[in-house]
Amino acid sequence: MSPPPRVLALSGGIGGAKLALGLYRVLEPWRLAVVVNTGDDFEHLGLPISPDVDTLMYTLAGENDRDQGWGRAGETWTFMEQMERLGGEAWFRLGDGDLAVHVRRAECLEEGLTLSAVTADFCRRLGVRAHIWPMSDAPVRTVVETADGRQLPFQHYLVREACRPEVRGFRYQGAETAEANGSFLDLLGDPALRAVVVCPSNPFVSIDPILAVPGVREALAACPAPIIAVSPIVGGRAVKGPAAKMLRELGLPVDAASVARHYGDLPDGFVLDDADAALADGLAIPTLVTATVMDSLEDRESLAREVLAFAERIGRREAAGR
Repeated sequence: MSPPPRVLALSGGIGGAKLALGLYRVLEPWRLAVVVNTGDDFEHLGLPISPDVDTLMYTLAGENDRDQGWGRAGETWTFMEQMERLGGEAWFRLGDGDLAVHVRRAECLEEGLTLSAVTADFCRRLGVRAHIWPMSDAPVRTVVETADGRQLPFQHYLVREACRPEVRGFRYQGAETAEANGSFLDLLGDPALRAVVVCPSNPFVSIDPILAVPGVREALAACPAPIIAVSPIVGGRAVKGPAAKMLRELGLPVDAASVARHYGDLPDGFVLDDADAALADGLAIPTLVTATVMDSLEDRESLAREVLAFAERIGRREAAGR
């Protein structure tokens, strides 16, 4: 039986997975749990696709494509080539190895297994010695509200439309009736939990869907472990993805301070890059200023150690009177 987790991370896909990998490498096996956004999930070609869950799974297994940031290393594309040839939808690319994951997931879900159970089984088979928990086993779907009045499923906005539409807001369809992953909520109440890390993922479409599930915000507020959020904005730009564009189109300053304000009283500490050191004094919570751009494996491990040490300095919430 594996030991219980001692660090919990909340993550979206590519950006969050970098820090999750750093945490995975500096912690003992099974001491990390990652709660992953499933608001990006959708059905495509009749298959259930879980992009962020799979990105975390491939990354921790060491099988991710490090150059493009998504998908599997050494992937082949025979299936997609033939789909295009036959006039099928090809805007969302599924590699041959990745396709096997989606087909097998479809089989397991049809047999009555939950997404959490399927993910745990896949992680075991890929040799991942950490807990990867979908935020909910119920479908929650992020919908992007655009300036032209369209309500776009997130993958349509991100991939098919290449983030071109102007953003006006977001909805998390199904969140109000979803139940949070039970292991997630149980861990938040564990007095032995050392830290909760909000990875540098897009706050609107990676972290907010997790927070939208009933009971999650309350459980985080009651959690005795310090909560540390890491900014995905560095020097006025998103490290990865459309977060900066979304901030700008929502009429918000494109900087790390906007992310901190968006999270409100959720975190006990906030991590921002050296490039944004001048913003630290304007924040109402303790800050850590350090190098947050993770180009190398060493960068991921270094940031993970610094974040955990920062959480240790902040200390347990009841001890600090928060």
